[in-house]
Amino acid sequence: MGEGIYIGLGGGKPQLLDLKRANRHGLIGGATGTGKTVTVQGIIEGFSHAGVPCFVADVKGDLSGLAMAGSPTGKIHDIFAARAKEIGQDDWVYADTPVQFWDLFGDQGHPIRTTISEMGPLLLSRLMDLNEVQEGVLTIAFHVADKDGLLLLDLDDLQSMLTECANRADELTTTYGNVSKQSIGAIQRSLLQLRTQGAEHFFGEPALEIDDFLTLDDKGRGIVNILAADKLMQSPKLYSTFLLWLMSELFEHLPEVGDPDKPKLCFFFDEAHLLFDDAPKALMEKIEQVVRLIRSKGVGVYFITQNPIDIPDTVAGQLNNRVQHKLNAFTPRDQAAVRAAAETFRANPGVDVATVITELRIGEALVSLLQPDGSPTPVERTLIKAPSTRVAPVSPVERGVLIQTDAIGTKYDTIVDRESAEEILAAKTAQATAVAAQKQATTEAEKASAAQAKADAVAAKEAARRQAAAQKEADRQQREEARAAANSPWSKIATSATRAAGSSIGRQVANELGKQVFGSSRRKSSGGGIVGSVLRGVLGGLLKGR
Repeated sequence: MGEGIYIGLGGGKPQLLDLKRANRHGLIGGATGTGKTVTVQGIIEGFSHAGVPCFVADVKGDLSGLAMAGSPTGKIHDIFAARAKEIGQDDWVYADTPVQFWDLFGDQGHPIRTTISEMGPLLLSRLMDLNEVQEGVLTIAFHVADKDGLLLLDLDDLQSMLTECANRADELTTTYGNVSKQSIGAIQRSLLQLRTQGAEHFFGEPALEIDDFLTLDDKGRGIVNILAADKLMQSPKLYSTFLLWLMSELFEHLPEVGDPDKPKLCFFFDEAHLLFDDAPKALMEKIEQVVRLIRSKGVGVYFITQNPIDIPDTVAGQLNNRVQHKLNAFTPRDQAAVRAAAETFRANPGVDVATVITELRIGEALVSLLQPDGSPTPVERTLIKAPSTRVAPVSPVERGVLIQTDAIGTKYDTIVDRESAEEILAAKTAQATAVAAQKQATTEAEKASAAQAKADAVAAKEAARRQAAAQKEADRQQREEARAAANSPWSKIATSATRAAGSSIGRQVANELGKQVFGSSRRKSSGGGIVGSVLRGVLGGLLKGR
């Protein structure tokens, strides 16, 4: 049906989702087991065949069946065939829908990544719930990285950049304002929380090009991008990070188009209550902003939830196209949900919404959609059309084949780790460490050389002292020997003889000595003369030696 997407038959006429009003967002609600998934599949099929790409967060895995045509056998086929006949859906046939599977962890689809730089300090600060001071410090880190030519691609890069800022805190404080190590420590702890939930899988390269979510197949059908969110929902921080980035990227990337003939992209958030439970304030603000403003970018956002009161009022008030399956009224909260749902529909005198909403059978829903003039249709009890795709998950083998054969190919499958802040700062640190080690080695060598020189000088001084002491001792001994020799009797005789040598007295002394030695003159004739001659010779020699 060219005017819009066929939802089902209600009030005796087709209920159509007008493509020109499909960017006004919507809500598909209902208790578990009432047929929400079938309704969502049918709407996504309609968008795809109209040439509108879609993105769907598949929490339970059953929406992966969009990739395969339904089976013309079994109980489900019989139910759908009967329903198609009941609502006059004569052209109903089984058919597949072109899909691309994505997974932040890279297990059940192509990885989705972005860089820290693309996320930016503002979104990261809001996501990590940083205070104003910490947000300022993070902004300084981004600014310094940009100034120094350091790429911030992944969490390791940001971690290294924060460490660098801590090391340069005094310098940066003088230039940009206070950069305290306490604030940096708080940011690093928040990063650690992201890392423990698997954020290292999301930050890196190659980064997703948003245009890959906005493609058509060779038949002109919109590609349905299915995000495997079963594991992702166990990491709410990471899920919030991804959605925050994706919505911001779409908002910044797409131009203003007002109300186009059909949306450029439609978002479907299954189990939306999980999205809003304990969601960070930053994510809530971004969702509210996107719901209010992204309409003019040609993007429609549809929430699927069990209970309509799970959607915040600021968001619910923007959801104009509504399909409400059965609600239970067993508890006061359920009854409040019934009243809230009833009040959101345009009244129809022939439908008591508060009563009918608890009586709907599986596959029935209360439907109110925007008309071409922008006003909502009166609520109608509607039998939802049968889907053409499989109402069951694809098998792992089927998923693997679809991933390998889609248009994306291997574009994102291999991570790229080019030189960025971490590598550059690590090299800088290693170089500084090597220089410091060389300087330390030089200093130690100089100290050792100086100590050796000092030891050598002390040794030389000690040797000189010992030599001087030895010389002094030798001189002393020589003087002692000379003094002893001078004081001996023979020395005195020799001295006297020396003085008298060569004179008559000397001769007389010699003769006298001869007499004393040899006695009388008789001895003189026989020997005294000889002795005297000898003495005179000795004395003469002494005189000559003197």
